[in-house]
Amino acid sequence: MRALIQRVSKATVRVDDQIMGHIEKGLLIFLGITHNDDELALRFVAEKCAHLRIFEDENGKMNHSLLDTRGQALVVSQFTLYGDTKKGRRPGFSQAAAPDKANTLYEQFVAFLKERGIDTQTGAFGAHMHVEIHNDGPVTLMIENP
Repeated sequence: MRALIQRVSKATVRVDDQIMGHIEKGLLIFLGITHNDDELALRFVAEKCAHLRIFEDENGKMNHSLLDTRGQALVVSQFTLYGDTKKGRRPGFSQAAAPDKANTLYEQFVAFLKERGIDTQTGAFGAHMHVEIHNDGPVTLMIENP
């Protein structure tokens, strides 16, 4: 499981010109799921997203987490995080999980964040989405299940 996270001042995801999710200060989480991911991987990545200290304190140091700041999360499914570009010019996606498995884990990931009290919005799984990002910093990090 991979989560590409961006600290944002706001972010919006649209499908067919309709807003599916919108957040103010928080994290935009692009979530990629591979074949061998399970609930243990999900919990590791979700906990890391919730507790990673990447928000500034009163001294301008990255000392606060999403939970500390009561920030919001926007989770967008992103199978292309498992795109393989080693050969040729067209990426291969054989490492991305099948849609049924990926959707189940995606929904569990969102539920896990909500259970922690994080106001969590989503895109539409499997849809063509337009994501508007106001990256704050910019701060962009990759979290992977070890």
